[in-house]
Formats: sequence, structure tokens, C-alpha cells
Amino acid sequence: MNIIRSNIIQPFKERPKVLFLVDSIGAFITAFLLFFVLRRFHESIGMSKAILTYLALIAACFCVYSTLCFFFLKQNRVPFIRGIGIANVLYCLLTIGLLIINRPFITLIGGSYFLVEISIITALAYIQLKTATSIGQIQKTG
Repeated sequence: MNIIRSNIIQPFKERPKVLFLVDSIGAFITAFLLFFVLRRFHESIGMSKAILTYLALIAACFCVYSTLCFFFLKQNRVPFIRGIGIANVLYCLLTIGLLIINRPFITLIGGSYFLVEISIITALAYIQLKTATSIGQIQKTG
């Protein structure tokens, strides 16, 4: 298990800037889907347009943050990687909370979409946080 984890994190340790690119692309896709696709079919999803709009705005903010970090951050990326990793975890917790609150209305399609989204974002957040920790340990010992 540690070997698999090391193999996943190693490329990002060598090029941590790529984590911001991956996050910004993912956040853009999430914002686009939530705002332009899911809002149109909100009855088929089981979430209100307002909730989908707020989630899309959060994802858009994450996209801007990660894009700016990708282009302008030259060094000391660890706190910023950790920051977006924590933000992604909080986004997932918010989404889970909204799913629980709206459970009577959530359709199979809506539940499936959000569970896939949560799974992907959680995996990315795990990689971000592990990478930030690993780079931080190297910087402390080096």
C-alpha cells in the first residue's frame, strides 16, 4: 500500500506546481457542470438551483485560486497546496451535508453525480495533503 501511495505522490513531489493545474481543471469542470448542466436539470438531480449555483461559485473560486497559484507561485508552494487540499475536504463535507439535508429530494442521478464528484475530490485532496506533508518534511530535514 505504501508503494502505491509513494508512486502516486512522487511525481507531484517532483513537480508540485502540477497539483494546481490538476485542481484548476477539475474545479473548472465542476463549476461548469454544476452551473450550466445540473442547474438546467435541477429537478432531475434533486437540488435547488440556488444550492447548485453556490456550489458552482465555490468551485469557480477554487479554479481561480489554483490557476493563480499555478501561474504566479514560484516557491514555497506547500502552504498553498495544503490550503487547497483543506478547502477541497471542506467542499466535500459541505456537499455531503447538503446531500443529507436534501436526501428526500435527491434522485439516483443526483446522488450518483455527487458521490462520484466527492470521491474524485477526496482523492485529489488526499494527494494534495500527502504531497504537502512530504515536501514539508523534506524541506525541514534538507
